[in-house]
Amino acid sequence: MSQQFFYKAIDATGIRVQGQINANNINDLEARLEGMGLDLIHCHTKKSLHFHVAKVTRRELITFCFQMENLIRAGVPLIDGLSDLRDSLAQSRFREVISSLVENIEGGVRLSEAMVEFPDIFDQIFITLIQTGEETGNLSTVFKHLTDTLKWHDEMIAKTKKLLMYPAFMGTVIFGAMFFIMIYLVPQLTAFIQDVGGKLPLHTQILIGFSNFLTKYWYLIIITPVLIFLCLKIAMQVSPRFHLNIDRLKLRIWVIGPILEKLILTRFATFFALLYGAGITVLNSLKITQKLAGNLMIEKALQQVHDNIVDGMTISESFERVHLFPPLVVRMVSIGESTGELDTALSNVSYFYERDVKESIDKLQTMIEPTMTIILGLLLGWVVLSMLGPIYDLIVDINDGVQQYGKSTPR
Repeated sequence: MSQQFFYKAIDATGIRVQGQINANNINDLEARLEGMGLDLIHCHTKKSLHFHVAKVTRRELITFCFQMENLIRAGVPLIDGLSDLRDSLAQSRFREVISSLVENIEGGVRLSEAMVEFPDIFDQIFITLIQTGEETGNLSTVFKHLTDTLKWHDEMIAKTKKLLMYPAFMGTVIFGAMFFIMIYLVPQLTAFIQDVGGKLPLHTQILIGFSNFLTKYWYLIIITPVLIFLCLKIAMQVSPRFHLNIDRLKLRIWVIGPILEKLILTRFATFFALLYGAGITVLNSLKITQKLAGNLMIEKALQQVHDNIVDGMTISESFERVHLFPPLVVRMVSIGESTGELDTALSNVSYFYERDVKESIDKLQTMIEPTMTIILGLLLGWVVLSMLGPIYDLIVDINDGVQQYGKSTPR
C-alpha cells in the first residue's frame, strides 16, 4: 500500500534536499529517488514539527498545463513528456509530484488516477477533466482549456489583491498614526490644557475621553477584532444556519457584496462551461461546480437548480426560478440550450461577468484612494482642532488680557 514518505537526500552536486513523495516501502522510495537523481539519507512517514514542505504555486500549475498541451499536441507520448518535464525542473515540490506521476503511470495507472494522490494540487475539476480527456482522446485540448482557465483565475486573484492592497496599506498607516497620537501626543497636550484651566469644547472632551480609554485599554482594541473573528468562525462551523446568514450578509455588503457575487458566478460559469464542453453531463457539472462557490447562499441556489432539472425543468427555467442570474444572462442560456451550444452560451456568460467584475473593481479602486485620503484628513483635522483649538483660544485670551492691562495702566 502506498504511503507518504518525508525524506532527506543528496543530489549529484552534493546539495542536500528534502521533500515528500509517495512510495510503497523504503526500497520503492530509494528507487523513485534514484530516478530523480537523488541518494536517500533519511526518511520517515510522520511529518515532524520543524519539517517544511513547499507548496506548488498556481504559476507552476499553469506552466505544467501549457507544456503538457504542447507536448501531447506534438505527438510526444505522455510518459516521455512527463519525464522530460520532470528532468527540466529544479529540485522542488512540483518535481517530486511529477516524478510520482511518472512512477505511478509506469506502474499501470492512468494520469487522472495518479493525480488523485495529490488533492491539494489537482482538485476534483482538474482530475475530472483529465479523465474525460483520456476517455475521449482530447487530452491536449483539455490541457489548453485548463491553461486558459488557470490564467484567468490567476488574473482575477491578482486584481483582487491589487484592489485590497491600497486600503490595507492606508488602513495600517491611519491606525498606526492615530494610535501614536492617542497614546503619546494627546495625553501630553491634555495635561497642558488641564493645567491652564478653562472650559473645553465638546469635541475636545470626546477626544480626551477616547485617548484615556485607549491608553488604559489599548490591548482590548487589538484583541477584540481577533476574538470576534474567531467566534464568528467557530459559530459558522457549529451552526449551518448562522453560516448561511453570514454568507447572505457577505453578498449584501454595500459595493463589495455585488462584486463578490459576480466573482463567484463568473467562476461558476467558467468551470461549468469547461466541464460541459469536455463532455460532462449537466447534472454532474452542477454537482462539481457547486462545491467551488465558497458561499452557502450560492451553493443552495445551485442545488435548487440541480433539483429543478432533475424534476424535468430546463436549465434556463431553473436559473430563472432561483433568481441566480439577471434576465439577460438567463436569455443567453436559453438560446444556448435551444441551439445545442450551451457551453458557448456559458462562455459568453463568463465573459459578460468577467468584464463587469473588472469594471466594478476599477471603479471601486478609483473610489477607495480619495476616500481613504479624506478619512485620514478628517481624523487628523479632528485631532488638530480638538487639541490646538483650546491652546489657540488660550493664547488669544492671554493676548487680550495683556492688551487690556496695557490700556488700563497709566503712563
